[in-house]
Amino acid sequence: MYTPKYTITNKILSYIGNIEASRQIIENAPLVPAYEAKFRQEAIIRTVHHGTHIEGNPLDTGEVAAVLGGQTVNAKDRDIQEIINYRNVLKFIDKKKVPSSKLQVISERDLFTIHRLTVNKVLSASQSGRYRKTQVVVKNSKTGEVSFVPPTADRVKLLVDDFFKWLNSDTGSEIHPVITAGITHYVLSYIHPFVDGNGRAARALATMVLFERGYDVKKFFSIEEYFDRNAGRYYKTLQTVSNQKVDSLSQRDLTVWLEYFCEGLAEELARVKEKVQKLSLDIRLKGKTGQILLSERQMKLVEFIETYGSISNRQWRSLLREYSDDTILRDLKDLQKKGLIKKKGSTKGAVYVLR
Repeated sequence: MYTPKYTITNKILSYIGNIEASRQIIENAPLVPAYEAKFRQEAIIRTVHHGTHIEGNPLDTGEVAAVLGGQTVNAKDRDIQEIINYRNVLKFIDKKKVPSSKLQVISERDLFTIHRLTVNKVLSASQSGRYRKTQVVVKNSKTGEVSFVPPTADRVKLLVDDFFKWLNSDTGSEIHPVITAGITHYVLSYIHPFVDGNGRAARALATMVLFERGYDVKKFFSIEEYFDRNAGRYYKTLQTVSNQKVDSLSQRDLTVWLEYFCEGLAEELARVKEKVQKLSLDIRLKGKTGQILLSERQMKLVEFIETYGSISNRQWRSLLREYSDDTILRDLKDLQKKGLIKKKGSTKGAVYVLR
């Protein structure tokens, strides 16, 4: 059975701590259903665009949105088909998730289904959802550079079977889902089980792991965007692990890859968290007072109080250090006058809290 090798570094701990904090805020944010649906749709568009763009698909975000909306786009049939296919992959992942207190088994059958959906009408039926029978090489789609040579075709089935045994074992189930998803992404990228569509299949199965193990985070995020924004770093990090001079997959140290993977999810969820916080705050304020206008400084003050429960004199001076005390005090008085916050305590030890 496959056994992943890695070290839980301070970076990984820090990133997972940030992921957990963002996750809690996002999942508990007071959003109306229409906004939740909008965030999910935006995440789908970003995932489909970046998940195919990193593989060389030229369609931009607007064109992807048009294709998904059933509109006609002036592009090659294959490029359009790849967009439709990856959307169907996400639908499959979403449908696969069944609420349960017990972890769902993720299997070779899921991998085959994801691959068939990924390459529908792009690869022949004989290569769709079937392990490759020939040797392939991995290239950076941006530069054409050969990153590494995957295992020979005769080893693919055994390597994949060993991986799934680990993934569904008690040991695999005890590992933090984010770490497990990162391992899943790397292992399938390394094995490269298919003739084409391996990157998309690896990222999709990693997403399935997150969703199945309680980290769908309302499906508001797209880690694919993080990978695509700096594709060179993405491929280089994978290559760093894949080119280690070791004999077996279990001997490959995945630490540097897992640091990168956790960093990406932490950054993406932090971005989503900020967007959700601003919107949920706006909803709360409108619910209390009707439409209300706040300056950018006042928004920062109220967001800080909502996140941390209160704000002290020292904290608002640090938060808005480029402004004078008189300016910030006027903002705080105005917020009190509008009934949004109240002051607690003496002058020096005073803190401001939401009403």
